[in-house]
Amino acid sequence: MADPNKLAILVGGGPAPGINSVIGAATIRACLSGIPVVGIRDGFQWLMRGDTTHTRPLDIEAVSRIHFRGGSCLGTARANPTKDPKTLAATVSALTSLGVTKLITIGGDDTAFSAMRLSESSQGALKVVHVPKTIDNDLDLPAWIPTFGYQTARHVGTGIVRDLLTDAQTTSRWYFVVAMGRKAGHLALGIGKAAGATLTVIPEEFPGKQIPMRSIVDLLAGAIIKRLAYGRADGVAVLAEGLVESIPESDLAELEGAERDEHGHIRIAEIDFGRIIKSAVAARLHELGIKVTIVSKDIGYELRCTDPIPFDMEYTRDLGYCAAKYLIEGGSGAMVTVQEGKFKPIRFEDMLDPQTGRTRVRMVDTDTEYYKIARRYMLRLRRDDFAAPDEIARLAGVTKLAPEAFREQFEYLVKSEAPPLEFESA
Repeated sequence: MADPNKLAILVGGGPAPGINSVIGAATIRACLSGIPVVGIRDGFQWLMRGDTTHTRPLDIEAVSRIHFRGGSCLGTARANPTKDPKTLAATVSALTSLGVTKLITIGGDDTAFSAMRLSESSQGALKVVHVPKTIDNDLDLPAWIPTFGYQTARHVGTGIVRDLLTDAQTTSRWYFVVAMGRKAGHLALGIGKAAGATLTVIPEEFPGKQIPMRSIVDLLAGAIIKRLAYGRADGVAVLAEGLVESIPESDLAELEGAERDEHGHIRIAEIDFGRIIKSAVAARLHELGIKVTIVSKDIGYELRCTDPIPFDMEYTRDLGYCAAKYLIEGGSGAMVTVQEGKFKPIRFEDMLDPQTGRTRVRMVDTDTEYYKIARRYMLRLRRDDFAAPDEIARLAGVTKLAPEAFREQFEYLVKSEAPPLEFESA
């Protein structure tokens, strides 16, 4: 008969640097308390079918050095047990048959929601805690508390963009870099700001839920025109992939019938957003008599399984330790966070958006100095460009438009521009 006191660990969603650190720290903490640990392969994929064969015992010797490496020694999957009450019940039953009474889930907002439903469905028989993981940094944690994996992904992404900036200047071309992040622009902005990209475009900067394709195209074309007006034919624009979800389907034919994952999200990686935007901007510039070489590049997969930087190694070991300790001491139904150096659980019910019933998604706050400073360093058309006749003439001179025609076609981009950054006096 299975030992009815096991702690299980599983990973859901996409990979992120630091997963192995959580697994290792949680396993060591549980084993030191005499609690056997079982690793569940491929998230909920097998459990929701009632299959308990895809498991492996974990002990201190097996995990003592895995925190240095990226990826997940338990694999991961986006399988969603909450879509059907039968699969949810099958998951609880499978864990019970394994003798599991404590479960650590590692994942993003969808895995967190599954963990919450699993805890509810077991009616207290299964103690569950969730460790927030995603390079997207979009879980609704307290302000300035990152999800694990984000800092490593930003670090590696910054290196890629830094090299592209050098290549762009060397070859007199533009790069459009599409960065992973789902709906939110955290990773794109973090990379663009750290690398000093020419500009970064995120969905949060646009008022309203939908973003006309023409606005993004003109924004990028305007930046290229302004760069040319000051004698530079090169640049790197970092674009958040979440822009795709905000563009009306009528503007983006590729979205029609787009493949979706188990949680209903469009598989954005399957939409070649960089190519679409590159072609549209090139066509717009051609209308204006400008020819520029543009290369599109997606980054994201290169970031997800890279080895964690020391920040994420340390952070995730703390999270894994706290998750195991919380369960051992009888805790359940919460997400693990470390705030101001101290462990603080966030109850599952406090993570829900009352309007959708799903876990809340954290977006970039464009009203912060963090964002406003980033905007000040970007090269893009600004309100003050249109306030100076000489500047309008300079910009229009790059195109075949008269100054007033240039104003008519591009000034709408700056209507929602935030006011100048101001600091409170000391």
